[in-house]
Amino acid sequence: MTDLLKAKLSRRAVLQTAAVGAIGIDPALRAAVYAAGSDAPEKTEVKIGFIPLTDCASVVMASVLGIDKKYGVTIIPSKEASWAGVRDKLVNGELDFAHVLYGLVYGVHLGVGGPKKDMAVLATLNNNGQAITLSKKLADKGAVDGAGLAKLMAAEKREYTFAQTFPTGTHAMWLYYWLAAHGINPMSGAKVITVPPPQMVANMRVGNMDGYCVGEPWNHRAIIDGIGVTAMTTQDIWKDHPEKVLGTTGDFVKKYPNTARAVTAAILEAGRWIDASLSNKNKMAETIADKSYVNTSVDAINQRILGRYQNGMGKTWDDPNYMKFYNEGAVNFPYLSDGMWFLTQHKRWGLLKDHPDYLGVAKQINQIDIYKQAATASKTPLPKSDMRSSKLMDGVVWDGKDPKKYADSFKVKA
Repeated sequence: MTDLLKAKLSRRAVLQTAAVGAIGIDPALRAAVYAAGSDAPEKTEVKIGFIPLTDCASVVMASVLGIDKKYGVTIIPSKEASWAGVRDKLVNGELDFAHVLYGLVYGVHLGVGGPKKDMAVLATLNNNGQAITLSKKLADKGAVDGAGLAKLMAAEKREYTFAQTFPTGTHAMWLYYWLAAHGINPMSGAKVITVPPPQMVANMRVGNMDGYCVGEPWNHRAIIDGIGVTAMTTQDIWKDHPEKVLGTTGDFVKKYPNTARAVTAAILEAGRWIDASLSNKNKMAETIADKSYVNTSVDAINQRILGRYQNGMGKTWDDPNYMKFYNEGAVNFPYLSDGMWFLTQHKRWGLLKDHPDYLGVAKQINQIDIYKQAATASKTPLPKSDMRSSKLMDGVVWDGKDPKKYADSFKVKA
């Protein structure tokens, strides 16, 4: 056995011991209780796809800390290259679950951006923590925020290229919302391309795009490498916005409901562990920075998960709305209104030709009953309502009450 392997194995043991201490229950004992009952997971080993991003952390830590065993399952994290790859492997059954973009799941369910297949959202994995990066070249010309970008684009006419990570995904919607709020139509006033998250920095370095929207650590990485600046955080577009979800297919949930509940509960508990302390966040950053997961330096991850932000131009600030994985359970509930919001934006930007049955689709996809069972098992607090109200950057309130009116209300649209 190599020294490196020994070190990895001993580190895993230390982390698992720490987790058991934090949780206060012997995982083997809890697994035995589950296995003895009728609610035992039907499938005990599950493969969960993830993209190298900070917000895959609760999936990874549920496995690394051994929290999964407590619920009678073994999570095998599977590193994937692109969101299109995640979509395809979910649809064909190569993956059981995935750390996945909220809007991707909704798109597949409706046959937008790929094959049509009934999909399921089991929980929200994180709120906040994405950003819009503009190239240093643009920043040097005064485009350091949305207003500056709009001014430059009006003064220096050319084709401006921006990247998102998947056509129906969260990053596309944050980018489009932000551009439109500054009078830039992403469909007609700019060129938009799709780039996998880990390839964003390299593509900006060679000048393939003027800006991009992606999850961390690839915004902070651009600052460390001196090639980009943070023009906007997504939490400043929508405070506590939904981001990645634990996704699977509708078929999987029907066939393996106990497994779906057990995996959801384990990931809820992992999210709670991450958010519980500064030292846990640092341990998480050290773990996921490894080349098996995000493959970057720890310093690219550990600043922004603590809310320590810099914009790449000398400004630093402490952001209370940094990436959260649990936040006393407020993060994780699969609010129907959150899913419906993505549908309103898909309609706004012409990805959907007609208004869907917004509430009906959200009820089909968001597995609220299974979530509630997992929340009970993991002692996660539940909200009073399946809907929530939020005010976005332009002062417009979204509460899910009249999605058709909301979707049609935007001046800048496809």
